[in-house]
Amino acid sequence: MVTDSEYDVAVIGGGPGGYVAAIRAAQLGLKACVIERDALGGVCLNWGCIPSKALLKNAEILSYIHRADQFGLRFDNFSADYSVAVERSRQVVDRMTRGVGFLLRKNNVEHIAGTARLTSANSIDVVGADGQSSQVSARNIIVATGARPRSIPPLPVDGQRIITSREAIVAEDVPASIAIVGGGAIGVEFAYVYRMYGSNVTIIELLPRLVPNEDEEISQQLERAFGRDGIELKTGAGVTAAQADASGVTLTIEKDGATETARFDKVLVAIGVQPNTEDLGLEALGVATDRGYITVDDQMATNVPGVYAVGDVTGKLALAHVASAQGVTAVESIAGEETQPLDYSLMPRATYCHPQVASMGLTEAQAREQGYEVKIGRFNVQASGKAVAMGENDGLVKLVIDAKYGELLGGHMCGPEVTELLGELSMTKLLEGTTLELGWAVHAHPTIAEMLHEAALDAEGRVLHM
Repeated sequence: MVTDSEYDVAVIGGGPGGYVAAIRAAQLGLKACVIERDALGGVCLNWGCIPSKALLKNAEILSYIHRADQFGLRFDNFSADYSVAVERSRQVVDRMTRGVGFLLRKNNVEHIAGTARLTSANSIDVVGADGQSSQVSARNIIVATGARPRSIPPLPVDGQRIITSREAIVAEDVPASIAIVGGGAIGVEFAYVYRMYGSNVTIIELLPRLVPNEDEEISQQLERAFGRDGIELKTGAGVTAAQADASGVTLTIEKDGATETARFDKVLVAIGVQPNTEDLGLEALGVATDRGYITVDDQMATNVPGVYAVGDVTGKLALAHVASAQGVTAVESIAGEETQPLDYSLMPRATYCHPQVASMGLTEAQAREQGYEVKIGRFNVQASGKAVAMGENDGLVKLVIDAKYGELLGGHMCGPEVTELLGELSMTKLLEGTTLELGWAVHAHPTIAEMLHEAALDAEGRVLHM
C-alpha cells in the first residue's frame, strides 16, 4: 500500500475510461494515479470485449469447419475442445492486462491496488487487500468504476445454472441447451459462440426483434442468419419465472398473452448493466445521480467541483471506446485544453457475432422521426465479390442520407468484418462528407469496403454492381 500522496488527477477504476484518462493526464504533464481493486483493464479487457472476441474467433473458425465441404475439406474424428478456447482467451487477457500495466509505467502513472472511497472532493481513502488503508489527495478525482451485469427478480442469478456474462466468459463447459435472455450485443455474441460449439440455443428477447437498438432491416438480416444456424428466437417474449435445480432450469415464458414452460441446462441473463456507484461516498459529497448513474456535463464534470465521472457509470453509452473518449475529454478539460462535446448518437457501435453488426448515427426510423427527408442507399453482401469469395453471403450495408444535402445521417451494416468499416463512416461524418464524396472515393477491388462505396452510389441512383 502506498504512503499518503497528492496528485493532480486520481482516477478510481482502471478500465478503458480510467486508465486512458490517467495516461492522457500524464501526457499533459499532470501527476496521475489509477486506483483499481481488481485487474487493470476493467470489465472490457478482463471479462468482456477482449476475451469474448477471442472466443468468437474460435467460433468463426468452427463455422467454416461446419461447412468444410464447400471448401473441399474433409475431417476424420474432428473434435473441438471449448476449454482450450477459454484458456486461449485468458492468455489473451493476461497479455493485454500486462500491456496496460506497461503503459501506466511508461507514462509514470502510479497504480494503486485497493478499494477506493471518496472522503471529500479532494481526498480518497484506499483499503488494500491486507486491510490497511491510506489517504490519497488529489486536486481532481475521476470516478470510472464502470458497471456490472443487471439481474431481475424472475431470474435470480446463482452463478451455476442461472449465470451472467461474467460467469459465462470463464466457464469451460458447453451446455447441451441454453436460454439466453436478452437479444442485445452480449446475448447474440454468446448465442453464436455456444451454437458453433453444438449447444441448442434459444434467445428470449422482450422487444419485437434481435439487436433492437439497430436499424430494423439489420435486425432482419441477423435473424435470418441465426435461423439458418439453428438458433431459436423468441422475440416479443419475457421470462416471468425461473426454477433452477441440480440438473437445469425451467423457465416460464410469456408471449402474446400465452404462457409456456421450457427446460434448459443453463440460462444466461444478458439484459444490460447497472452502475457501480455503491459505497463510493458519493451521497455524502452530494454528487448528483440519476437511477444510480452519475450525472455529468459535457466536460464529464459532476455537480461537485473537482469530481468527474467517465464510462459506464455515467449511463451515457456502455461502450469501451465511449469511456475512453470521455476520459480524454475529462482530463483535457481539467488541463484547460479546448474540448468538444461528445455526440453519443454518432458513436460507432459494434457487435461481433457472425455475421457482424455495425452501426453509427441515426436509423431510418429515427431520421424520419426527427423530420429529415430521407433517402436510402443499400448494397447486399451477396453482391460483393470479396464476400462471396470468402464464403459469406449474409448481410446488408444500409446508409441513411439527408435527401436535401446528401449528408450521411447513419450507417448500418450486417456482414463479414463490417465492424472494420466503421472508421470510414466516422471519418466521413466528421469531415461532413456526403454520398457524393463517398461514391467518388476509389475503393480497392475486391474488398469488403467496396460495399460502402456501392451503397453511397445506390443512394444517388448510380449503383454499379447490384
